[in-house]
Amino acid sequence: MAGKKSSSFCSFCGKPKEEATMLISGIEANICDACVEQASKIVDVELSSSSKSRKSSPDFQITLLKPSEIKKHLDEYVIGQDQAKKVLSVAIYNHYKRIMNAGDKDDTEIEKSNVLLVGETGTGKTLLVRTLAKILKVPFCIADATVLTEAGYVGEDVESVISRLYQASDYDAEATQRGIVYIDEIDKIARKGDNPSISRDVSGEGVQQGLLKLLEGTIANIAPEGGRKHPDQKFVKIDTRNILFICGGAFSGIERIIAKRLNNSAIGFKSLGKDRMKDDDLIEQIAPSDLRSFGLIPEIIGRMPMITYLQPLDRDALKNILLKPKNALIKQYVRLMEIEGIKLVFDKKAIELIVSKAVEFKLGARGLRTICEKLMLDVMYEAPSRNEKEITITSEMVVNKLADLDDIKAA
Repeated sequence: MAGKKSSSFCSFCGKPKEEATMLISGIEANICDACVEQASKIVDVELSSSSKSRKSSPDFQITLLKPSEIKKHLDEYVIGQDQAKKVLSVAIYNHYKRIMNAGDKDDTEIEKSNVLLVGETGTGKTLLVRTLAKILKVPFCIADATVLTEAGYVGEDVESVISRLYQASDYDAEATQRGIVYIDEIDKIARKGDNPSISRDVSGEGVQQGLLKLLEGTIANIAPEGGRKHPDQKFVKIDTRNILFICGGAFSGIERIIAKRLNNSAIGFKSLGKDRMKDDDLIEQIAPSDLRSFGLIPEIIGRMPMITYLQPLDRDALKNILLKPKNALIKQYVRLMEIEGIKLVFDKKAIELIVSKAVEFKLGARGLRTICEKLMLDVMYEAPSRNEKEITITSEMVVNKLADLDDIKAA
């Protein structure tokens, strides 16, 4: 009797057959009507949640800020570069407004406005784009153009860029299709010379050609988990029409191309003479023809209609970067020490010396970080083990710690 009773009970809740309204028997298990009802509710909730996740993920419900509001947010993290901020703010606003109104009856087709940022290293190109993605809460990834090669060669093909974005979106295909991709070092794949090469260019024009379809809009087949593609593996199809591409590069030497163009367009034999622009001012005059002369193919320039520049950072800008933004370096070190219960103070002369060293190295904001890490290494190493309640960074400490930084300058 006991054996019979033990075989006639719900395998999920343990309820005997006598206490259940109905007991459904399977091959090796039973389930009562109450557990069936509960399981049905769980399935409904899970399917509903999954559907909402696919259709109305927070990544898709973008609260679109106006261009002036986007710039205001950028101002909190990035010092200066007002022109670049305005261009990016307008590009972002128009891009996502275009997506959000894609279902309108008006048959006017609004094309995507990808952006090209031109500026020296350390001027804030990556920080600007990363901050934009953070403001909008959309998937974001950074790709380095120098590691891309044409399909069939050893290296990463251009579709690996979309694969990275897919991973950044937590493998959500719809979120991926509304993300932002920043392609850095785009100038490094410029064609050498103005004439197309007869031979194949593995890391230059060929990569530019490969990027064309992604920038304009295509269906990219990507490996779900990234890595190399295999014939037998399943692919995820990603439509790149609504992915915003922002490309950046230093374009070293483009100032000479701009100067030559401006000189050639001058009336008569008048040279720029005393009115000759400095390199920092020449970059403001950049035009698509200069990018073509530098080595970008016309087709890829046409896919990036919004071109803007970032000015090299002067002394005042570097000082403000050190002190003012929400993510200012000094604020970061002060907070780190605060967590240890230590008050960290930077002497005014110490700050001036740090800025002077950064100007000397000509590495922009990255130079500031390198200098500060060198300066703060011993402090951060020793402070947690000491009982000090306050540490002051003096000008003497800066001089002593940074005396051997010639190797960084050389690098």
